[in-house]
Amino acid sequence: MKKILISPSKYVQDNGALKELGKYTLQFGKKALLVASSDDVNRVKDAIDETIKNYDVTLVAGTFGEECTSEEVQRLAEVCKTESCDVVIGLGGGKALDTAKAVANDGLLPVITVPTIASTDAPCSSLSVVYNEKGEFQEYRFYRSNPDLVLVDTEVIAKAPTRFLRAGMGDALSTYFEARSCERSFAENIPGGKSTKLAVAAARLCYETLLEDSVKAIAASDRNVVTPALENIIEANTLLSGMGFESSGLAAAHAIHNGLTALEETHSYYHGEKVSFGTLVHLVLENAPKSEIEEVIAYCKSVDLPTSLKDLGVEEVTNEKVMAVAKLACAPNETIHNMPFTVTPEDVYSAIFVADELGR
Repeated sequence: MKKILISPSKYVQDNGALKELGKYTLQFGKKALLVASSDDVNRVKDAIDETIKNYDVTLVAGTFGEECTSEEVQRLAEVCKTESCDVVIGLGGGKALDTAKAVANDGLLPVITVPTIASTDAPCSSLSVVYNEKGEFQEYRFYRSNPDLVLVDTEVIAKAPTRFLRAGMGDALSTYFEARSCERSFAENIPGGKSTKLAVAAARLCYETLLEDSVKAIAASDRNVVTPALENIIEANTLLSGMGFESSGLAAAHAIHNGLTALEETHSYYHGEKVSFGTLVHLVLENAPKSEIEEVIAYCKSVDLPTSLKDLGVEEVTNEKVMAVAKLACAPNETIHNMPFTVTPEDVYSAIFVADELGR
């Protein structure tokens, strides 16, 4: 049986790590395309200015357009080529980082990801989630390797709105349950092998860390300070979740997220907030023990994560809306087919209603 584990080449997490971005950039070249929104650059301008001055690197502003679309990737790839950049740096949230990875892949360049929030495991992964102009899920893009460096400044993340951290918890929450399902079904993971014991252990540790440290980390984030609990949750949201999902696999929870993008009401909610509800649907689909479902619901409520469709802005729940979500979640190439049993739109339709009832 072929087992494959993949991960970033290097992961650096520290209070003030962004000030060393220039030092790490020089390992790949002197000129980098910076894929980041103007707002994110302004948030960390002092640290960026300091690292440029101290290490004499050139950062070409790509000015990210807020959505990871095929058009945005193509535009930035042209900028990168025109400016003869040696490396691509993605700075910001998951969509900026996914866009940077896509641009780097197109140009066969190294990529550095610098998350300014801990809302997804996108910084560590070898894929991008691409949306259309309407914000609807379009495709996954898979790359030859993971980022060459993930640089995580805990001070920057501590100063971000706590809602982003909560969303990261919601995304990370699914990691263990999806990894467990993929292990049971012998599903292929992202690199095309089977899960290693280390990948499943990382996924399990991710869940255990969430249960232990999430409430304490939220308190630290609310006060914009770095504590051991916050550091642990940042690592869980970013590295443990990243290794767990990529080297084990995704299953129903993320497919439900993609299905939920069919409902316009959910578009203002973050990826992890939708994955949180998707995790409940996942557990209902596999008829998980009552105690486990209750533990997940209690956890979500303790950190204010969605447990119902109403929590995701869907005030009027109709049969037509739920079936639209179910059908999209069961699209031919969706990860829901990694479950250890056959899943139909009718199964998902029923599970959504039950999860919604339990979550309410």
